[in-house]
Amino acid sequence: MTTTVSNDELIATAQAVLNPRTVGDRLFGDVAATLVTEAGNLYSGVCIDTGSGTGFCAEHAAIAAMVTAREYRIAKVVAVWRSDEGVLHVLPPCGRCREFIRQIDRANIDTEVVLGRGRSASLRELLPVHEWPDPLD
Repeated sequence: MTTTVSNDELIATAQAVLNPRTVGDRLFGDVAATLVTEAGNLYSGVCIDTGSGTGFCAEHAAIAAMVTAREYRIAKVVAVWRSDEGVLHVLPPCGRCREFIRQIDRANIDTEVVLGRGRSASLRELLPVHEWPDPLD
């Protein structure tokens, strides 16, 4: 799978939607994600931290926007966070997000996950044991 969106462009698009906001003791929007679909469309989202584990990661928000638009195949994805010192970081997807990406479409196992300006890996590499297990009997 190839895409014409560079890592730098994807990082910049995610960075543009970073908008941290504190509500009580919760922080919203401090991590942003952008993905590009196989069709070349971009979708972004931010994380929401809520009580009782009902929040979600930025990747989930971007994927929800993609699915709302009736797309399922992710070519490339990135998540970013800015430290209190103003330094931008690329974050790898957590385990829950890795599995979520995989379950949206079988072909997403080959999604390119941006890990830095010049570094990426396939979801297959980040989620190596992803096949349904063989039966024991």
